[in-house]
Amino acid sequence: MTKHVLCAVDLTHMDAEKALLNRAAELATFYGATLSVVTVVPDYGMSIVGSFFKDGTMKEAVKEADRQLHDFVKANVPDMKGVQHIVEVGANVYEMILDAIKRSEADLVVMGAHKPELMDRLQGPNSARVARYAKCSVLIVRD
Repeated sequence: MTKHVLCAVDLTHMDAEKALLNRAAELATFYGATLSVVTVVPDYGMSIVGSFFKDGTMKEAVKEADRQLHDFVKANVPDMKGVQHIVEVGANVYEMILDAIKRSEADLVVMGAHKPELMDRLQGPNSARVARYAKCSVLIVRD
């Protein structure tokens, strides 16, 4: 039985992610499960890149992502109570989602699959990697 649903959203595509979040909320309600929503903020990748940004830039980016995530959830599933908001920071989105799955003890992950571009075909989309490596069920919602 599903006890905890984790929904992975990309805040740079909020319009496309509305239906995804609603699907995750519907599933959480159906199962009587709790809901977490995760987004990933990319880090600088290499320390030399980070040296070009002023101190506190990443902290501010995470704070802003957290605010946007709370606003996004509140605007799209206002009746859903007790939603956990998670902001991960890292270069590899799928690794950060896998980390959120483990830490939140999710047993169902809901995430979107966008139309693949050339780089996705070469590197593999994040949803495919999460589905491959997650130790729980993954529902990939097509937009």
